Amino acid sequence: MLHHLKPTGRAGIVLANGSMSSSQNSEGTIRAAMVEADVVEVMVALPGQLFFNTQIPACLWFLVKKKTHRKGEVLFVDARKLATMISRVQSEFTDEVIERIAYTVAAWRGESDTCRSENDSSSRTVYGDIPGFSRSIPLAEIAQHGHVLTPGRYVGAEEVEDNDEDFATKMQQLTEKLGEQMAKGAELDQLIRQKAGRVGV
Repeated sequence: MLHHLKPTGRAGIVLANGSMSSSQNSEGTIRAAMVEADVVEVMVALPGQLFFNTQIPACLWFLVKKKTHRKGEVLFVDARKLATMISRVQSEFTDEVIERIAYTVAAWRGESDTCRSENDSSSRTVYGDIPGFSRSIPLAEIAQHGHVLTPGRYVGAEEVEDNDEDFATKMQQLTEKLGEQMAKGAELDQLIRQKAGRVGV
């Protein structure tokens, strides 16, 4: 597919998640060559149950023949937790999620005509990494990870609100809660032993 692109062309491909990390049948070698040739532009991890014909999670590869922006970098987007279940077996992305992904990619590419803030149609959105969602990674770092292209490996964990509490306070609260739960567990264990003794177990 990449071979058939014109010099300024771009392709989007849906593949199984194994394509991002598998080393079978020379897949690892091919992936490494593509990364080193700087033709991989964006990787998006998708949730499972998004497609009617398969339940497995998939991913999006965006390839370019020749990068004009962000040379030597790949944008990783982890959208695995952003789907909404619409039935027991089917999930979907809301319009807001699709826009969030699209605006993130457009901002990273520096496409000012598609990057607009909600309040000002003339302003340009500037890309910034978002922990747990997106991160721009240099090719050297990808090489250090064996050319694995799984977004979850690179985007890190989502920032959690800490309510401005210091570490010592949080640790004390967690220790107290653990003590309470262990005491409750001991009580339940004793109760189970008593009940079991009554029935002759």
